[in-house]
Amino acid sequence: MSTSELLDGRSGLSRLGFELRRHARWAREEGIGKLVEEDQLNVFERAPVAARKVWWRSTHGVEAGLSTPVFLVGVQRSGTNMVVRGLERSPEFAVHNENDRRVFHRYELKSLGIVRHVVGESRARFTLFKPLCDSHRTDQLLDHLGTTMPPRAIWAYRGMEGRVRSSLSKFRDHNLTVMADIAAGRSLERWQAQGLRPETMELIRSFDWEQMTPASASALFWYVRNRLLFDLDLADRPDVVVVSYRHLVKDPRHAIEPVLNLLGLRFDRDLIAHIDRRESASVAKIPLEIDPRIRAMCAALEERLDAVAQAHHERAVPVHPTVPAPARPTDRGAA
Repeated sequence: MSTSELLDGRSGLSRLGFELRRHARWAREEGIGKLVEEDQLNVFERAPVAARKVWWRSTHGVEAGLSTPVFLVGVQRSGTNMVVRGLERSPEFAVHNENDRRVFHRYELKSLGIVRHVVGESRARFTLFKPLCDSHRTDQLLDHLGTTMPPRAIWAYRGMEGRVRSSLSKFRDHNLTVMADIAAGRSLERWQAQGLRPETMELIRSFDWEQMTPASASALFWYVRNRLLFDLDLADRPDVVVVSYRHLVKDPRHAIEPVLNLLGLRFDRDLIAHIDRRESASVAKIPLEIDPRIRAMCAALEERLDAVAQAHHERAVPVHPTVPAPARPTDRGAA
């Protein structure tokens, strides 16, 4: 039985215990500060933001039913928390993260009807969801949600090596367990196996899973999930933008522009104030030992992702460097 199957079979109390032990390990290995930042546990930071949102919605909130749904998708450990943390600071956003039980069940979105209802009730200009486990449903979320305001999607990606290192640090060999199960035809109903084309399934099965390492399996997982951007024909859609983690940490002001233009927002320094700008996403390290065929596929896909991210930036119109007065109640979201 796989790790994911064991987790799925746990009782609520047992699963809570598992999550607490896992968070304790993350805190021990990566530090309390990192855990607080990732899980957004800093009450001194969250309280003022929450108060600002209450005030904004009482004075400038949109009418019920006129909130624009925004889906932040991609692969786990790709800088999505960084994007959420910035957008969440804006009073115009209501944020529903993966641990929001009203909308998510074990990190997966509930029905479109529930999502539509949450958006319909929202007084925020934008209602943001982070359904990473549902990235294979991005086209469905955009085309069939049925909200008054058309949905938008942000696909965030990180370079393969950086994402693999982060995944191994936080999830250890979980990608290996899951991908081996998929290769063997087990538990194909799990989210990791959804949306994969027949040729992708053949590719997964073509590897020797007796010899596969956690790093190579994690790299392959990065590949099959990020190629969904192209398999679902999302790259050329005007309601989707692709954002690079490497670009965000190198030049956050420049990198965030496509997101702002997708949503019709003006630049606010609070959106990027939490990002530690650095020339490289990570200090130079010894390359991971990854299956050469997988590494080559990932390198080619990363080039495609970089090209799309650049194209999306070039199609964006310049944004103003200052924040305008809050939107009036008649402002109904992105065009």
